Amino acid sequence: MIYAVSGAVEHTEPHLAVIDTGGVSYAVNTSLQTLSRIKKGETARLYTHLHLREGICELYGFVSREELSSFRLLIGISGVGPKAAISILSVGTPEKLALAVITGDEKALTGAPGVGKKLAQRIILELKDKLSRETATVSTGTSGFSMEPGDAFTEAQAALCVLGYSPVEAAMAVKGLDEALPVEEMIRSALKRMSR
Repeated sequence: MIYAVSGAVEHTEPHLAVIDTGGVSYAVNTSLQTLSRIKKGETARLYTHLHLREGICELYGFVSREELSSFRLLIGISGVGPKAAISILSVGTPEKLALAVITGDEKALTGAPGVGKKLAQRIILELKDKLSRETATVSTGTSGFSMEPGDAFTEAQAALCVLGYSPVEAAMAVKGLDEALPVEEMIRSALKRMSR
């Protein structure tokens, strides 16, 4: 399995980056969000997912583990292929995707080319179901976190779970953050804490 590719960015075009890893150049399918954070001629590291299907072998890569995790969650949903997942991640960050799932914001997903209302509803429903199963296994005593509906901390914790973190990790990351922060800023701050 290829965990990541690192090297000089040799070429970019919409949804594709070519990374020279010292004599071998990898064509890596990616989102516009990732492309906006890398530059031709500079060194980049992309966390990757190798997608195999019916004789086709494609490499997908992202600048952050959160974006890779979001991609994997999306392609795990029935009817969401790699192209739709890339499209969704191109119009919003992983934080915005998580927030759209938590708040049931279909419009945030239908803004992606090729994603209609029914697919957006399925994504929200399946990711919410996955999230509720994960959070149900963690009691308040275990996580040290109060699970009250509508609470900004709860929404931020739930969004982190959508990004692939365990409920306990998410609870620890949001603990002590300023409750006056908007949910999206809370998520960003929690992600910074976890990347240290």
